Amino acid sequence: MTTDVVCVEIPGNRDDVLRILKRTGISGVPVLKEGKLVGIITRKDLLRKSDETQLGLLMTPDPVTIRPDDHIRDAAYLMIRHNIRRLPVVEGDKLLGLISVADLIGAIAQMKNKEEIKNRFGCHTFALWEETPLPLVGRIMEISGFDAIPILNEQSQLTGIISERDLIRHACIEDSVEVSDFSNGTDDDEWTWESIRDMHSISYGISRIQLPEKPAKTAMIKEVVAVPVNSEVSECALKMKRSRIDQLPIVNGDKRLVSMLFDRDLIRVLIPESVMIGGVLDTGRV
Repeated sequence: MTTDVVCVEIPGNRDDVLRILKRTGISGVPVLKEGKLVGIITRKDLLRKSDETQLGLLMTPDPVTIRPDDHIRDAAYLMIRHNIRRLPVVEGDKLLGLISVADLIGAIAQMKNKEEIKNRFGCHTFALWEETPLPLVGRIMEISGFDAIPILNEQSQLTGIISERDLIRHACIEDSVEVSDFSNGTDDDEWTWESIRDMHSISYGISRIQLPEKPAKTAMIKEVVAVPVNSEVSECALKMKRSRIDQLPIVNGDKRLVSMLFDRDLIRVLIPESVMIGGVLDTGRV
C-alpha cells in the first residue's frame, strides 16, 4: 500500500481537489472529517458532476475499505466486484494508507507470470476519431464506462490514447451567471405589477468544470505503448508499471488494433480460479 496518502478535509474546496489530481496524476483522494474517513472523490466524480462544488455531494460516501493484514487477492476481489480503482486501508477509524490497482499491477510485475494474455485477457473496445471534441470525448467516456479510449486518424491508424487523466489535465474552472425568472405573471394579467415581476428574477453564479472545445488529438498521449497478442501477463504488468499507464492496446502482426488490455482486467490473475467462471467473478463462491 501507499502510506503517504494525499487527502482532503470536509468542509473543503472542489478546486483544490482538481489541482491535486492535475498535479499528481492520481485518480482519486480520500475525504476525511475530523480525522475519520468519510468518502472518496475521483476524477469521474469531478467530470460527471461538473457544476457541483461541495465535497460532501461530490464524494462517494462510506467507501469500501480493507485491513492492513488482508491478502492482496482480497484487494483484487473487492476492486473487481465493486468496480473501483482504490481501497483505503484502515484500522478502526484510522486511515493507514491506500492500495490501488497500480499497486497490484506492481505486484503482478514481480510474479513472473508467463501466461499469455490472449488466453483470457483483453476486451473488445471502440475507438474515436482524432478530431472528436473533448467535451464529446468526456460524454462518451461517461456513457461507455471506459476510462481510456484509442484514437484513430482518417486512415484508421492508431495515433494515440486518451484517458480520464488527460481530460482532467485539460479541464478548467468556468464561472458564469445564470438568471431564473420566477414570475407567474403575463402582460395580460392586470393584477401583475412590473416592479413585482422584476423582483422575481434572480441572478446567481455558476462554477463548473469545463473541457475546452479542442480536438482529442490535442490532449491524447501520442507515444502509445502497445503489446502483441502473445505477450505474457507479468510482461504487460511491467510495461504498465514502468510507463505509469492503466491500459495497453493489443495489436496483431500488422500492428493494427485488436483489443485493449486494462489494468483492472489484469488483476484477475490474483484471484483463484475457484471464484472465477469463464473469466468472470463468481461472487457466489466467495
